[in-house]
Formats: sequence, structure tokens, C-alpha cells
Amino acid sequence: MGPWARFIYNVLTHPRHTQWIGPLLILGDAVLCALVIWKISYTEIDWTTYMQQVKLYLDGERNYPSIEGSTGPLVYPAGHVYIYALLYYITDQGRDILLGQTIFAAIYLATLIIVIACYRQVHAPPYLFPLLVLSKRLHSIYMLRMFNDGIAAFFMWLAIYSWMKKKPLLGITVWSLGVSVKMTLVLLAPAIAVLSAFDNGLRGSVVQAIVAFQPQMLLARPFTRKNYTGYINRAFELTRQFMFKWTVNWRFVGEETFLSKEFSLGLLALHVSLLGFFSTIWVKPSGMNIFSFARDLLRGWRPRIALSKNFTMNMMLTSLAIGMLCARSLHYQFFAYLAWASPFLLWQANFHPVLIYVLWAVQEWAWNVYPSTNASSAAVVLSLAVQVFGVFISGLGEVDGGERGKAPRSQ
Repeated sequence: MGPWARFIYNVLTHPRHTQWIGPLLILGDAVLCALVIWKISYTEIDWTTYMQQVKLYLDGERNYPSIEGSTGPLVYPAGHVYIYALLYYITDQGRDILLGQTIFAAIYLATLIIVIACYRQVHAPPYLFPLLVLSKRLHSIYMLRMFNDGIAAFFMWLAIYSWMKKKPLLGITVWSLGVSVKMTLVLLAPAIAVLSAFDNGLRGSVVQAIVAFQPQMLLARPFTRKNYTGYINRAFELTRQFMFKWTVNWRFVGEETFLSKEFSLGLLALHVSLLGFFSTIWVKPSGMNIFSFARDLLRGWRPRIALSKNFTMNMMLTSLAIGMLCARSLHYQFFAYLAWASPFLLWQANFHPVLIYVLWAVQEWAWNVYPSTNASSAAVVLSLAVQVFGVFISGLGEVDGGERGKAPRSQ
């Protein structure tokens, strides 16, 4: 191998180079965001509805079931209302689309900065970093659609970074704020429960759970005072019947199967089973199996084990991926949560860099097919399955939950 080849290999594999690669990618992506806003036409989907719903709130409506827009009722928690009420004022009642897109470009870049910081904390190799800025669908979700999922993803990554920096109280508060924007972030709850158990034991975990509920209760209070049941049913509607025509993931099973109760229960059973399997890995740093771990927690034992940053990020993003794999229906905007998680999960699965790029490209293609097809939806599910089971198989033989973390894979 010649000197230039050795230099390129070193740049692509050694984590120390991320200190200059990261800022360059952020700068380049900022230019790309500006080009997207300038050159590609804005697409109206939910922005006008958000503004219509917010106007009803600002006009004094507090009965959640009565808040509706042109495309349907308000089905997000209270945090969403307050954030878009602010955007309503800033963007001249939603009419200044360009300013709205610019704000979402700033949210996108702020989230990207946190994501790159998380990747640097776990000593991810530089060859993963270009995958963080190349997604067409992700740019569309933020700058061309202005979905609330982009805002929720910001809170999600800030929560992950907070836990990695050993600030669990901040992490759980930020996570709760994210849930108040979109309940999709509840998918991280299983990992958060295990992290809290390691940090604080059972009693401390209960205290953290109470802390997590406080932002929800405070933000929802104006609406729950008016109609508690109406708010809960709309903001956290767990029995919603999803429409087959909008699904990105399970189209290939057919509409009859998709809408069946048996299919829904099967996915729920798969979700619970996968969390059970992964829990055997998540408790490994304690040196016990899941049953002994749970038993000792109930007896008041506190693990007091400092989990590595890598292990923490792995748990939280795997919990997310499991939930998305087992979700009955994913819509295009859900890619806001997955896009920046996938490169890390594929790396954690110990795939070769070339295979990581191939799998990333397949996933990106699948999420950009509109409307979804049998082939694209199968690719979405298969991509998620590869990430989940790849991490599981890798984790069976290699788990380091200690403070040292995993050695950089380039070394």
C-alpha cells in the first residue's frame, strides 16, 4: 500500500479525523440546505393544517377534540401546539413559507451538530459521517415539509447526548419534551428504563419516571382542565386505525392482512419478544441474567455501574429500531428518527464498510419511493430487520458496558 493509499485509509478509519471532517460536513450541508430551499419547490402537506389548528388554540379553544384543520383533527401532544404557535407568530400566521423553511433548516443543522457530537463520543470511524448528510428524504422532511418529526428528532438526539454525558435528569426531561411533540419517542422508553435502573436502581427509576411525567402534565394542563379524556385520546391515540394507502413499511402484506387485528397483535407480540431478547444483552454489564437482575432490583439493589457511551447510544437507538420494525404503519416523516441512527446501527452490527454503504443506499431508495410499492416496503422492513438482528447477533458475543467503552474499530 502506497503512502497516498495509507493516508486515505487513515482518514477514512481513524476517529481523530472527525474533528475536522465533522465541521466540514456541517458547513457543506448548510450550503446544501440553502440550495434545497432555493431550487426545490415547497410541498404543502401538513403546514397549513398545523397553522389552522394553532389558530383555534390561539383564539381560545382548549377542548382538544374540537381542534381541527383542513386535513383532519389535532393528534399530537401539547408541546406540538406551543411550538407551532410560536412558528405561527414568527412566520406571519404561516404565510411566510421561506422563513419557515429557513427555521427548519436551522433545526436540521442543530440536530446534525448533536448527531455528529454523539458519533464522535463513541469514536465512530469517519467513513460513516458522509452518510449523515446525504439523505434526500431527510432534507425533504425538514426543509420541504416542515413536519413536527424533525423537531421531535432534535429532542431525541439531545436526550441521547445528555445520557452519554452522564446527565440523566437532563436527558429524561428533554426526552419527555420530545414526547410532548410526537409520541413516537415513546419507542425509546424500554432502553431508558434499563438505563435508569443502572443509574438509580428501582426506587430512583420510579423518581425519574415521575420527573418524566412532569413536563407532560404541565404542558397539557390547559387542555386537560377542559377535557382530560379528550386530550389523552387525541394526543396519545393508541387505537388509531392507520390507512393502508399511506403505509411505507407493510404494503407488501396486502391491505386485508394490514388491517387485520391478528396482524396488529402479531406485531405487538414480536415487539415484546424482541425487547425480551435484547434485555438479555442490555443487562450483561451487571454480570447477571435478566431474571436475577429484575429480582435484585425488586429487593432494592442498585447496580451503580457506569455504562459506556457506546453502550448507552446502542441501547437507545436499538430500542428505536425495534419499535419501528414492529410498527404497523410508518409514514415518510418517520424517517427523521431513523436516518441518522442507521449508520451507527449498521456499524454496531460489524458489517463491512462497503456493505454498510450498500444497505444504507437500499434503505434510502426505499424511503424515497412514492407512493410505496411492494418492493420498496419490503426493503424498508428488511433494512430495519438487518439493523436490529445485526446488532443482536453482534451483541451476543461482544458487550462492553463499562466506562472504557469499545475500542475504535479502525484500530
